[in-house]
Amino acid sequence: MTAGATGARFEQRALDLLERAGLELVERNWRTRFGEIDLVMRDAHELVFVEVRYRRHSGFGGGAASVGAAKRGKLTRAAQGFLQTHPRLASLPCRFDVVAFDGDADAPASDWQRAAFETC
Repeated sequence: MTAGATGARFEQRALDLLERAGLELVERNWRTRFGEIDLVMRDAHELVFVEVRYRRHSGFGGGAASVGAAKRGKLTRAAQGFLQTHPRLASLPCRFDVVAFDGDADAPASDWQRAAFETC
């Protein structure tokens, strides 16, 4: 399976998890020159920018730990770009979540970190 196919598979798993929890999809794979936001969701009156990660091995801390300072900066800039192009959503409070999958690709453990990080 290619990296792109694996990524799409886990993005779909994350989307299914979030929709079961009551969140609504706004946008998928939103791209900007700063990077990509995997999922943009609505959680009641809050906008949620979601980063999806999969790691087969957790030797370096697993999927959630792989969202370091550089990636958080890219996600923040991408989210700012999203809000500029979607002014009707710009007044909503927002947060950044990480949905991480670790282990065997056929039966991974999932870890949904709500408000995984804050922006400055």
